[in-house]
Amino acid sequence: MPTDAPHPRRKSRTRLLALVLGSAAVLAAAWGAWTWLARESAAPAFRFAKVERGSIAQVVSASGTLQAVTTVQVGSTISGQIKELFVDFNSAVKKGQLLARIDPESYELKVRQSEADLEAARTAQLQRQSDAAAARSQVVRARISAEDARTDLERKESLVLKGFISASERDKARYAAQGADEAVRTAEAQVKSADAQAANAAATVKQREAALASARNDLAKTAITAPVDGVVISRQVDAGQTVAASLNTPTLFTIAEDLRKMQVAVAIDETDIGKIRPDQRATFGVDAFPGRSFEGRVDQIRKAAVTVQNVVTYTVIVETPNPDLRLVPGMTANVRIVTDSRENVLKVANAALRWRPAGAVASSGSAAPGSAGGGDSQARRQKLVQDLKLDAAQSARVDEIYAASRASFAELRDLNDADRRQRSERLRAEVRQKINAILDAGQQKLYAEIVAAETGRATGGSGRVYVLVDGKPAEVALRTGLTDGNATEVVSGSLREGDEVIVGTQLANAPAAKSGGAPRMPF
Repeated sequence: MPTDAPHPRRKSRTRLLALVLGSAAVLAAAWGAWTWLARESAAPAFRFAKVERGSIAQVVSASGTLQAVTTVQVGSTISGQIKELFVDFNSAVKKGQLLARIDPESYELKVRQSEADLEAARTAQLQRQSDAAAARSQVVRARISAEDARTDLERKESLVLKGFISASERDKARYAAQGADEAVRTAEAQVKSADAQAANAAATVKQREAALASARNDLAKTAITAPVDGVVISRQVDAGQTVAASLNTPTLFTIAEDLRKMQVAVAIDETDIGKIRPDQRATFGVDAFPGRSFEGRVDQIRKAAVTVQNVVTYTVIVETPNPDLRLVPGMTANVRIVTDSRENVLKVANAALRWRPAGAVASSGSAAPGSAGGGDSQARRQKLVQDLKLDAAQSARVDEIYAASRASFAELRDLNDADRRQRSERLRAEVRQKINAILDAGQQKLYAEIVAAETGRATGGSGRVYVLVDGKPAEVALRTGLTDGNATEVVSGSLREGDEVIVGTQLANAPAAKSGGAPRMPF
């Protein structure tokens, strides 16, 4: 039987279609709202830093080791067993004070043996002197006999002339006189021989005296004494230990002469050594006293270079007083040497000098001290290309230099602040050297000016920062001066104390920027 009621299946389809269309409308509305919110949340939020007035100092940072001004190593030139020790670590000693004693028994025996040898030599000398005296007596007797023989000869010659004796008697007297003369010469030769033997005996006595003195000297050296007043900071021997002094003199004690005056031996990189001068002020800290700063001054710049793994450094001696004896030798000191300073100057954060709006490229001459000429490596590359008018080959070479050094800079993330500053400065110097090598003479001169401004070595550099005007970044040109790596002196410009400059951007929904990244790439 026909009816006008809708079919149940058709009614179900209609409801399903309405449900699908409603869900699609809700999803479309949600998608539009999410897209709008995402676009709004992606709007950049600027980070600011205030322009301040204060002091600024250019410093060179390095690490070194504290040591006493005068340190004496006390050793032994003789071998033997340590019999007694009279001092220990941190013992205060006076010059000549007994520190230790080596067993003297064997050296005492050598002294007694040398004394006996000397007595025997002296006895032999007396014997030889007696023999020489007897030989001289023989000479006297021989001369008397010779004189008697000559007198007898003269008498017999006169008797022969008178005919009282025969000629044979005269001849016998002549032979007797000649024999007596020969006996005199023999006796004189024996005197010379006796004198030579006496002289030899005297020389033997001197040898024995020298041997005795040497034995007594060795015996005296068994007593180890302090050569200076000071404090024992190191002891390398114990009682009963055998000291072997053969080719090298073993060190037994180390004495610091005066710990109220200390010095720091600082290794300064070759890129910074030209800034160091005697009497420059220095400050340093040690891990033993965190938060405390110690004062010092540059005393000596040693000209002997030290090369370790192709890194060239020079040793600079920084003197510091130590009246309370808190500092002890061997501490590692993180030293900051002030190479230049300004007082009561307007200064701006270096981050503001490096920041550029998105898509902007720094113009010529805008590299401020401590800046890299742009917000990223691409901006720095564009600045070099623009300022130095690099050709295609030079631009490609710059890209290769940046790419090769990027990994080296990334490795500096895990280093401490002092080491990171030193290593990063050395890497920057290497990059600048490589870039300078691909430039011609005119480009090198311009590049030197850019580097001087970028490193703070020039006091008349230029730069620019951005301030917020009507919600948009506005450029402010500056003339810059000294930099300490964090802030730069403003020599001239329209900035005033308290002005806020842009140092970075951050998306509203992005996490805060992480500090302490790898050092920036240089020009």
